[in-house]
Amino acid sequence: MATIAIYSLKGGVGKTTLAVNLAWTAAALSSRRTLLWDLDPQAASSFLLTDKKSKGDALSVFSKDAPPDKLIRRTTTARLDLIPADASLRDLDLLFHQLDKKKRLAKLLDGLSKDYDRILLDCPPGLTETNKQAMRAADLIVVPVIPSPLSQRAFEELIGYLGTTKRVLPVHVMVDRRRRLHTDSIAANPGWPAIPMASAIEQMGVHRAPVGEFAARSPAADAFAGLWREVEQWLAVPAR
Repeated sequence: MATIAIYSLKGGVGKTTLAVNLAWTAAALSSRRTLLWDLDPQAASSFLLTDKKSKGDALSVFSKDAPPDKLIRRTTTARLDLIPADASLRDLDLLFHQLDKKKRLAKLLDGLSKDYDRILLDCPPGLTETNKQAMRAADLIVVPVIPSPLSQRAFEELIGYLGTTKRVLPVHVMVDRRRRLHTDSIAANPGWPAIPMASAIEQMGVHRAPVGEFAARSPAADAFAGLWREVEQWLAVPAR
C-alpha cells in the first residue's frame, strides 16, 4: 500500500480537483483498490463523490480510537472508497495537540493497508498539525502549483520546510498556455506535469463526479491519466 498526500500551503489552487481525479484514475484506469480520505473540513471531495449527508462524525476516528473503516463509504466507481469529511474536522488540529500523538494518522493508515493498494489524502490548506502528520505518513506528496509567482513562492516555502526527507511531485494546474506568465513558468519547470484550465474541470461540481466519468475523451481527462502514470512511476522508485 502507498499513501499519497495532496497538499498545498495555499487554498483555491485545485487541490481537491487533483485528489478526486487521481483517486478515480487509480481505481477506474489502474484497477487499484483505492481509498480517498477527505481531511479538509470544507469536505469538497466528499461533496463530489457522495450524495449522502454527513453524520458529523469525521473527528471520532481520531478522538475515540474508533476504527476508520467504520466511516468508509462506497462510491459509484468500482474499487474507489471514501472516508468523508465534515465540519467536525475543524477541531482536528486542536485534538492532535491535546493527544500529543505525532503518528496518530500514520497508525490509522497502517490499519487500512491490507484493504487498499493506494490511499490518497485530501489535506486542508496551510501548515497545520493535520498536514504535518499527513506529510510524515505519505510516500509521496503531490503539490498543485498555479503558474504564478505567489503560488511558486508557496511551493518553495514548502520545500524549505520539508528539506530532502520527503518525495514531492509538483504539478502545474489551471494552465492557460495563451498567457505569457504561464508559458514562462512551464518553460522554467519543464519536468513538472501540467493540468490545463478546462471547462470540464469546472463542471465537476455540476456533475458531482470526476472528469473521467462525464468527459472521458477530454484533454483534462487525458492530463489526469498522464499525471497518475507519473505518480505510479514515482512510487515504483525505492525511497532513499
